[in-house]
Amino acid sequence: MRLRILACLIFIAVCAEASANDLYVEINRMRAGEGNCAAGGLPLLPSAALERAAGELARGENLQNSLDRAGYRSIRSRALTISGDGAGEQAIAMLASKRYCPQLTDAGLTEVGIYRDARLVWIVMAAPFAPLVGVSAETAGQLVLDLVNQARATPRYCGNRAFNAARPVRWNDSLAQASRLHAEDMARYSYLSHSGRDGSDPAQRVERAGYRYRSTAENISAGRMKPEEAVADWIKSPSHCANLMNPAYTEMGAAFAVNARSEMGVYWTQVFGTRR
Repeated sequence: MRLRILACLIFIAVCAEASANDLYVEINRMRAGEGNCAAGGLPLLPSAALERAAGELARGENLQNSLDRAGYRSIRSRALTISGDGAGEQAIAMLASKRYCPQLTDAGLTEVGIYRDARLVWIVMAAPFAPLVGVSAETAGQLVLDLVNQARATPRYCGNRAFNAARPVRWNDSLAQASRLHAEDMARYSYLSHSGRDGSDPAQRVERAGYRYRSTAENISAGRMKPEEAVADWIKSPSHCANLMNPAYTEMGAAFAVNARSEMGVYWTQVFGTRR
């Protein structure tokens, strides 16, 4: 009798697992444009963390708390549920309805987790927080330099202060090193400030990098994945824009640092200078 019960339990577990797997397959079939949905996005990758989040939703948590409890940090997420008698068995047929197409084919989502029992199904889809600049440090530096010089070539207002067009600035490796070290420190310790954790200010960090300056200034930004976005941030900020447009500066360096565990993910530093 015990062997028979054990065999039945194993059979039920295997069937449940197979049924859940079928649901993953069905969702991706719908994203591929099969059935009633238009194609939308790449196949979703199963995520154990999102499965835990789906289980938390089944226990009454809201979506954000469910993701937090599962240790999943997302930049985009959504969830849908099917409930009622036989929901677990009928989930595939119910998902075939066009009403679920907008959620299931959202191209901005990349991963999925499912909770399923006889009366309830929760499907959680998300895109994980994965900061990525997408270009090398050298390419990013060159892009920042080019964009800064394009901005300096045009008269503009920085807040209420008017600036004439200014001469281009040149790249300087020492200023780039000062930029890189501060960006790395901000990324490592998840903060955004002109004051370093060691109490240093921008001028002190420039001196440490071996740059003997007559004048210097620093711009910082965080959460921007592209050099273009970082420069746009600086142009919009009156104080950072004033640094960027200041005709007294002749050289600059810039760098970024990435840390997925930090609050903002990507941190940028740009340092201007004029030598003695």
